[in-house]
Amino acid sequence: MPHQARETVLSCGASGGISAVDELPISKAFTLLEPGPVVLVTTHDGRRDNVMTISWTMVLDFSASFALTTGPWNYSFAALQRTKECVIAIPTVDMIDTVVGIGTCSGKDTDKFAKFGLVREKAGHVRAPLIGQCLAHIECRVVDFIERYGVVVLEGVAAYMDAGRRERRMIHAIGDGSFVVDGRRIDRREMMRSKLPDGL
Repeated sequence: MPHQARETVLSCGASGGISAVDELPISKAFTLLEPGPVVLVTTHDGRRDNVMTISWTMVLDFSASFALTTGPWNYSFAALQRTKECVIAIPTVDMIDTVVGIGTCSGKDTDKFAKFGLVREKAGHVRAPLIGQCLAHIECRVVDFIERYGVVVLEGVAAYMDAGRRERRMIHAIGDGSFVVDGRRIDRREMMRSKLPDGL
């Protein structure tokens, strides 16, 4: 489906039913990762899909430039290096056990989509799939890899948000096996207006 003609896509919502997912302007994709959520990263190696849990991500600027940390210890890393593309999927707190489960088994010997009942959705620009249960997605291409630090630099090419999804709280890793969840949102946009890009 061409990117220009795609204003909405169909996705499986939290209830398992079909819901409309709105395309998010790529200029706003950074707002999905700025809060530092735990993410799911999908890849396709030419034969099959895989997904890994990543808690080390970073926004590089106000454009759709991102970084994540991974390496050969993750089975998906080879596909990421070879295909130079992936999808960053943003899960919510109702998926916490799935997110942890995905991060504690390997795609080398496990079909994680089958094991965790993940719904594959076709992406518009990359072969890696979207995950129907997730709140939002960013389709990405790999633009650089800093081997010494295991840093993969990504450029977002399309983004989507399930605006109708009831559960929207993201998960944040402490690093010791515990997590915190989004709480109250405090709006200081007017105070920060001079520092924000137009349109936010």
